[in-house]
Amino acid sequence: MQIILSAGFILLIVLWGIVAPASMAAVFDVLLAAFTRNFGWFYLWLVLGLVIFAFFVAFSRYGDLKLGGEDDEPEFSMGSWFALLFAAGMGIGLVFYGVAEPVSHWADPPPGVAPRTADSAGAAMRYVFFHWGVHPWAVFGVVALSIAFFHYRRGEVALISSATSSLPWRPVRALSGVFDGLAVVATAFGVAASLGVGALQINSGLHKTLGIAISAPWQVGLIAATTVVFLLSAVSGVDKGVKLLSNFNLILAAILALVVFVLGPTVAIIDTFTTTLGSYLSEIIRMSLRAAPFSGSGWVGTWTIFYWAWWISWSPFVGLFIARVSRGRTIREFILGTVLAPSLAAFLWFSIFGGSALFMQIWQQVPLADAVRADVATALFTLFDALPLGGVMSVVAIFLVLIFVVTSGDSAVLVLGIMSTRGNPEPPTRIKIVWGVLIAGIAISLLLAGGLKAVQTATIVFALPFAFVIILMTVALWRAMRDDWKAENRREREIRRRVREMMSK
Repeated sequence: MQIILSAGFILLIVLWGIVAPASMAAVFDVLLAAFTRNFGWFYLWLVLGLVIFAFFVAFSRYGDLKLGGEDDEPEFSMGSWFALLFAAGMGIGLVFYGVAEPVSHWADPPPGVAPRTADSAGAAMRYVFFHWGVHPWAVFGVVALSIAFFHYRRGEVALISSATSSLPWRPVRALSGVFDGLAVVATAFGVAASLGVGALQINSGLHKTLGIAISAPWQVGLIAATTVVFLLSAVSGVDKGVKLLSNFNLILAAILALVVFVLGPTVAIIDTFTTTLGSYLSEIIRMSLRAAPFSGSGWVGTWTIFYWAWWISWSPFVGLFIARVSRGRTIREFILGTVLAPSLAAFLWFSIFGGSALFMQIWQQVPLADAVRADVATALFTLFDALPLGGVMSVVAIFLVLIFVVTSGDSAVLVLGIMSTRGNPEPPTRIKIVWGVLIAGIAISLLLAGGLKAVQTATIVFALPFAFVIILMTVALWRAMRDDWKAENRREREIRRRVREMMSK
């Protein structure tokens, strides 16, 4: 029933966006401003708490607990597992913002930093590490670990409600179905926004390379084409289409990054990575709790709070997908694999693309800041124009964005299929197709209505209620790990006692 209600709510939002897009955008903008102003502190404390919790659990006595039975082995190799994590998590975002965000922070830095200076360049890189590093992956990792723990160790269905239903408080258990509905809504809108963003960047790339007009008809066609591709991938299963595409895309992204590293300002990139990693580690607590109440600037709300809410809204989708592909991992291996490894990949990516962009903007006067101001989607291609083999790299980047959209899409329809079938890990093909068509319909209708920004804002607004669900999932996970560790400890003591008795005879 909650799935039907969720789908009905999604349909109402879509109709609102088509009939009165200005009204929808205005309402969600007001809600976003109110949530950011009044609950920004809550997002900061919650995400920092999840980072601390994730690392504490990884290195605690609970780290050796396995997600599954004692004889369960991982379904995917370490390389394929990482590729799936990366592709489902934030691959499209890294490509879209790899150049645009550092340049934007350089021109419009955090409060207290002079714009367009060496200091603002350092702050820009430090904050992109912060926004795309361990904090978002800790959000994804804790949600994923909670789902995986109850699914593989307790035999529960792979749903958000499986964790919250284990809590001893009757009102929480009564609302578990609502929590699953919130997860469906957040996932559908988040992926629709991703499809729209991907279509915008692919359209900008085709405009740069082939002269194709940047227009709504082209963007609609791109959404339709990518939907067909990700549905073909999704219906073939995780162990076939999704895994193959994820592996291919990770290799393609690594090749593109390597080419930019070699052809770009190599030494400056290495220096950028080294300096930024040091400043990030030394400033991580201050950045984590920075609310800037006396500056009068909206920078923290526009960027950090926006991102924290965005990651929270994506956590049911990414978390359930990560859980789906992580049977057989220990908790320690799971946390380190889902938090540290993708964070390091993001640091390298931003050092290469963001470091190159800042170097060229500052020392070679390549007009990247102007490109970002005019159209964020063109920033990456403006960087390529200033490098050797720029045309080739632009074509590769278009394919990279396309495949990241496809891998996000096929991961999303799998997750929505699981949610729609009460946790079936292999949902029927027809369910996947329905969700794929529905996601594409959301993206196309809102794009045509000019409501893509509104649906992104709506996703952020939906993050606040789900943030409280994450707290409940974390409490449930802690209680479950504590109980299972005690049970395993008792079994081990009993086995040792029996061995001693046998030896004494």
